[in-house]
Amino acid sequence: MAEVISPMDIDDNEEENHSLKPNNKGKNVVVAGTPPDSRATPWVEKYRPQSLADVAAHRDIVDTSNPLTPSRLGLPHLLLYGPPGTGKTSTILAVARKLYGSQMHNMVLELNASDDRGIDVVRQQIRDFASTQSFSFGPKPSVKLVLLDEADAMTKDAQFALRRVIEKYTKSTRFALICNHVNKVIPALQSRCTRFRFAPLDSVHVTERLKHVIAAEGLDVHESGLAALVQLCNGDMRKALNILQSTHMASHQITEEAVYLCTGNPLPKDIEKISYWLLNEFYTVSFRRISEIKTRKGLALVDIVREVTMFVFKIKMPSGVRVQLINDLADIEYAPMYRLTFGCNDKLQLGSLIATFTRARSALVAAA
Repeated sequence: MAEVISPMDIDDNEEENHSLKPNNKGKNVVVAGTPPDSRATPWVEKYRPQSLADVAAHRDIVDTSNPLTPSRLGLPHLLLYGPPGTGKTSTILAVARKLYGSQMHNMVLELNASDDRGIDVVRQQIRDFASTQSFSFGPKPSVKLVLLDEADAMTKDAQFALRRVIEKYTKSTRFALICNHVNKVIPALQSRCTRFRFAPLDSVHVTERLKHVIAAEGLDVHESGLAALVQLCNGDMRKALNILQSTHMASHQITEEAVYLCTGNPLPKDIEKISYWLLNEFYTVSFRRISEIKTRKGLALVDIVREVTMFVFKIKMPSGVRVQLINDLADIEYAPMYRLTFGCNDKLQLGSLIATFTRARSALVAAA
């Protein structure tokens, strides 16, 4: 009697045969078990410090953390706060690697802002991790570590619940809170942690780290391009690396002009021209010339206002005139009556900008 083969059997056999046959139609087929291409890795992650010695700056904080790491029971609860891109997450991850080594994934619970960290997560996931006892084959029991990145985004109820968890399981678990705005963390949590403030990176440390990445990648970077990178990042190492990588993708030679064109920021020479027109030309001439340069180079008025504001600090003028001028520029950018940041009419705000400088010129003449 002939064997009857069902359609399902035929489909299964075809799938098995397809899995055995090599598929060479696409060149970018990812085979399981092969490491990802390092060229596709963002430089922010590729050059993230792996140890405390690699951290670019904040040597005082690193020197304070080093004596704590050999003794796991001596590690206090930590609160790391400061602007983004200053090394908070990299530092605490380096501390965790030095503490646990290959056992880091079993001993560390990391929750980011993208995760759900409401009161239910604190009561269930964090409490379950903190309540379980860790095994240790050494002379001292090991304590576990809970990393809460962007802790200032947690709700007040979740923070109060976390305070109770920290109190109850402090013998077996340490907590490290990372945030940008420390005032959004309740005082009950702040008082239970050792606080470290990460200030924006100094230009010297940013330059050193950028030179390391440039040498590792073999980039052609001019001195003016490196200075522009340091100027635009404002102490944010993550922003500096992102600008460097995006500029390299757009241009083989990284110059000052290439960096500013890639980020969309106005060039310093353009800001000097605009400031000269604002301080010296008539209203109609300034309006026409600034409108032309905005259209030709695709500049945003909000970027012009911010850069002109920084230029005002560099020129000499009476303090009273400077104070009124800065106050008016701040109103143009973000005051309730203007709201340039929220997309108000650019022509009206440009007219207001020129009128502000016209008023400042009249005050300068009166002060003279």
